[in-house]
Amino acid sequence: MKYSFLLLPFLLIAFMALTGRPDVLPVADGDTPVSEVLRSLGAPERADTKVRPVNGASAELGREIVLEGRLTNGKKQSAHFQCTSCHNTVKEDPLLTAMDPESRLAYAIDNDLPFLPGTTLWGAVNRESYYNGDYDKKYGDLVKNARRNLRGAIQLCATECAQGEALNEVEMESVLAYLHEIGLKMKDLPGMTGQMDQINRAIDRKDKNNGGLIKAIKKNYQLASPATFVYPPKDRKAGYASVTDRDPVNGKAIYELACLHCHEEKRYSFFELAEREDHYAFMTKHFPRYTRYSTYQVTRYGTSPIPGKRAYMPHYTKERMSDQQIEDLRGYLAAEASR
Repeated sequence: MKYSFLLLPFLLIAFMALTGRPDVLPVADGDTPVSEVLRSLGAPERADTKVRPVNGASAELGREIVLEGRLTNGKKQSAHFQCTSCHNTVKEDPLLTAMDPESRLAYAIDNDLPFLPGTTLWGAVNRESYYNGDYDKKYGDLVKNARRNLRGAIQLCATECAQGEALNEVEMESVLAYLHEIGLKMKDLPGMTGQMDQINRAIDRKDKNNGGLIKAIKKNYQLASPATFVYPPKDRKAGYASVTDRDPVNGKAIYELACLHCHEEKRYSFFELAEREDHYAFMTKHFPRYTRYSTYQVTRYGTSPIPGKRAYMPHYTKERMSDQQIEDLRGYLAAEASR
């Protein structure tokens, strides 16, 4: 026991090697994950986002599953989709406190990003609720195990949204590890740049009463992605009554960043679209109709799988594409069709 104090540094190193991190951050800076800062300030660690040590799991495998859809057995997770069919993996909203489709489209244009129906996976580990709002209307009781559980949300997305296989334990922990890699960093929260010294003092003192500081950090981003289901216009010939003018420039961006993302060369769809006059004319003709080819119809209701083809089109909620943007798309297609 005389020299037991000499073992303490080695015991600490062994603890860090097993857990993969210190119990308390030494110093937080702009590159420190927000989740780690919150944990060090005393916020309860979430079981649904904590990566469990599983042999064979890795963030690199998770990256392959998310970006390429390849599972541990070499097979595709889904024959029809992969995560990036519907989700970006980078920042897509210029303001993290506001999920507005108009500002998101402008940001997508500036950064050459797809304009997709699903919320970005960037920062997903920092959100506290999933399949929010009206998604229980679509998935019913399946939402119960997903709304407050990231693992449940991932499995629901894998089996129902992607129409593919459920992830096994290695694959699930790998995806979670990758999502932590693309989680929010402190530098992503402009409102906290001047408070890093205060945060580090609180961490260093091991304060127990950091609730105010934790709330201040969380005010810098959305804890949930809202989802409101909306209908096509009552009069499809006239379009949405609230829209008085159509912007073909924005419509062109939507066609390129949303429609072609899935439909160009049938990337994720069995219905092909291209930058061709006959395609513009076909879509323009069907806009006012009550058919599966009406953009009003498929954008607001999506489509169902047809026999022999489990691929389908997910719909856009109010927060992911506005009525104005659908009208802008119609204006662009009509203008191109009449050239």
